[in-house]
Parts: sequence; structure tokens; C-alpha cells
Amino acid sequence: MQRIRVLIADDQALVRDGFGMILSAQEDLDLVGEAADGAEAIRAARELRPDVVLMDVRMPNVDGIEATAAICRDTAARVLVLTTFDLDEYVYDALRAGASGFLLKDMRRAELVDAVRVVAAGESLLAPTVTRRLIADVVTRGRPAVPLDGTRLAALTARETDTLRQVARGLSNAEIARELYVTEHTVKTHVSSLLSKLGLRDRVQAVVLAYETGLVRPGENHS
Repeated sequence: MQRIRVLIADDQALVRDGFGMILSAQEDLDLVGEAADGAEAIRAARELRPDVVLMDVRMPNVDGIEATAAICRDTAARVLVLTTFDLDEYVYDALRAGASGFLLKDMRRAELVDAVRVVAAGESLLAPTVTRRLIADVVTRGRPAVPLDGTRLAALTARETDTLRQVARGLSNAEIARELYVTEHTVKTHVSSLLSKLGLRDRVQAVVLAYETGLVRPGENHS
């Protein structure tokens, strides 16, 4: 069994202790380190080489956004942002910095464990009912989409562009397959291809790009 190495970065000791107990109880998860601020998180990620970093946003010295950018740039670790709904704008910045998704701090124990495993496996954590609304709300409040970047998206085929729109809606591969009347395997192929062509790490970055380029706009009718 391949074990998953996890680093927890949060300025609250109780949060670190609680998450640590949950993760350490799993046979396939190893808690390799903790950090109380972003600077410590960056150093620990570089030294310990975790597979997944649980990253708080608001921390002293270096915040979670700056730490996420540094970790995603300098290591192969994947970052899961820890947040509450009143920090939506910070989460959006963290996703742009390279985070693979986010978790609410009041999540259930099983949700935390599953999220770590999903992200460690190379997937992104996109909850349609949360992530799509979060990004749309943030764009609406203060980050309007820039004019459509035809140069960046020109490399996509028409079907890949359609797939990207559905990804931005937060749909799963199975849901996209039903929407576009293709097989799930075909959707996986399209997603992999568009991520490669656009130089993106995962579906989260694809959602952000879709909003930022104007391919998808908050509040528009996707039907």
C-alpha cells in the first residue's frame, strides 16, 4: 500500500491536533509535519516533500495564499485550502496560486480523509454546489472576467471547448458525458487534452481560467 504523506499548516494548534488525529488513524495516511504559519509551511514542504498540504488561508507572517504559490512552484505537493464561507475571496486567490481545491473547516471526518486521498491521486476537489458558486460570486464581486483570450483558447477543438464549459459548471465526467452525448471515456480524453494544451495542473485551474477568460460568465444560462 502506497502511503500518502500529509503536512498540516494552520495557526490554530487545536485545528492541527484535530486534523492530525483524524489523519494518523488512517492506515494509508502519514502525518509528516505541521506548520503554524505560511513561512513554516513553505520550509516544511521543501524539506519533508509531502504529497498533500492542508493549508489555512489566514496565518501570520506569510499567509496561505503566498505559501500555496511557493509550494506549488517549488514542490510536487498538492495543496488543499482550509476555509470558511466568509473567506471566499481568499480561496479564489489560493486557487489561482495553484491549490487543487478547498475544504470547509466544519467538514465531517470522512470528508477530510476522502479529500486527501482524492487530491493525492491527482484529482482536484471540485464540489459543484460550492466551488462553482464560490468562483462565480468572487468574480461578480470584484474580479470581472477579462476579454476572451482567443490566443490561449485557440488550441482547443470545439468539443474540448464545450467540455471546458461543462467543467467550469462543476460537472463530473459522467454528468458531462450525458450533457454532450458522449462516453465518459471520451470526456476523460477531452479533459486530459485541454489541460495539457492550456498548461493547467487540474480541473480547478480550468474552472478559474474559464471564468477569467470570459468563456463562462457568472450567472449566465448554461442550458
